[in-house]
Amino acid sequence: MGLGLLGRGIGDAAFLASLGARLIVTDLKTKKQLSSSLKKLSKYKNVRFVLGKHRSEDFRNRDMILKAAGVPLNSPFIKEAKKHKIPVEMSSALFARFSGLPIIGITGTRGKSTATHLIAHILKAAGKKVLMGGNIKGVSTLSFLPKADKYDFAVLELDSWQLQGFGEDKISPQLAVFTTFLPDHMNYYGNDMKKYFSDKANIFKYQKKNDTLITGKQALPFIKKWGGKINGRMIVSSGNLPHDWKMNLEGKHNQYNASIAIETARTLGMPDNVIKKSLSTFKPIEGRLELIKMIKGIKIYNDTNSTTPDATIAALKAVGIGKNIILIAGGADKNLSTKDLVRVIKKYAKKIILLSGTGTDKLISENPQLKKISDEFGNLKDAVNFARKTAEQGDVILFSPGFASFGMFKNEYHRGEIFNRIVSKLK
Repeated sequence: MGLGLLGRGIGDAAFLASLGARLIVTDLKTKKQLSSSLKKLSKYKNVRFVLGKHRSEDFRNRDMILKAAGVPLNSPFIKEAKKHKIPVEMSSALFARFSGLPIIGITGTRGKSTATHLIAHILKAAGKKVLMGGNIKGVSTLSFLPKADKYDFAVLELDSWQLQGFGEDKISPQLAVFTTFLPDHMNYYGNDMKKYFSDKANIFKYQKKNDTLITGKQALPFIKKWGGKINGRMIVSSGNLPHDWKMNLEGKHNQYNASIAIETARTLGMPDNVIKKSLSTFKPIEGRLELIKMIKGIKIYNDTNSTTPDATIAALKAVGIGKNIILIAGGADKNLSTKDLVRVIKKYAKKIILLSGTGTDKLISENPQLKKISDEFGNLKDAVNFARKTAEQGDVILFSPGFASFGMFKNEYHRGEIFNRIVSKLK
């Protein structure tokens, strides 16, 4: 249920089809919208597609429903399956149950991707065989099952939706990492932060006494307030790097993420000299405050994965020196407050270039004073070209939308790819 375009659903479907499963793939997107995904599954004759809708009859007389991360647990079709006592599973949780591998699970509103990639990078540098999955673009975690015994660790990035699967199965990773907890997905969670936290909390809720939870100081108050009894041991990272350690990531928020990754590696017994060296060789991951070009003294950053105001605030603070930023932002609303973002924009941005969308409309209507320093465009190419024309030596062009990508783009990755393509042609 839910094929999508990012590759995870395609990989899951291909894996199950290759095992001989009689498969129904159903998605609310149409055949046209999913054409690239369908092409990759065309060789399997044991797959039927129901597209542009879901049908109640497909959720009866099945052995299993595999639910994509974004499908709400209260979906009427999931209720139909449960009514007929059909197990409803999720890819990462299924893998965790059957792989037999030590699982390092990483969650958090911000920082989970950087922490995941950095932990995997350190472990690989220490000579460990690492499988990286979960919320990773293009990766079907389930398809790793047949070769799981070839690895030492599974490092899984887990968003709140994927952790619903862990909650349903009443399991948690042996080593849980919780980076930050900030407002996000409030359109999905009905503006209920506690409800959002309860999905995230599945990362440690079912741990046993020999398991470990590693967190940072930002998330700690929420864990204390809403997390209930911690069954294993808890380690709180300092948020700072050890003296004289260097890294290629910009911003205080990335120091915080790195300190959590360091704590995780130490807990797993990795030596400090390997961790230190790994930190100095780790590069920013795609679409996360990634410096993609310098033109005539102007730095251009792709931070497309900033889909919340808090993420854009962190980016502005990381690369801002005085009012030197031309910020390209805007998109679809996620029911999040922009009050703090506006304050930080005023401090660091000399110009704000907005992409049309429901979030942009809300931002301007609530903060009409932004009109003085903003221009709005209906497409990314015009926005980037205008930013380039406006920028002077010493400026930073920062593409950090602060909103979701719905409407103008397929997803935030697609948004970032288009941005990179446009920037590659700039002179």
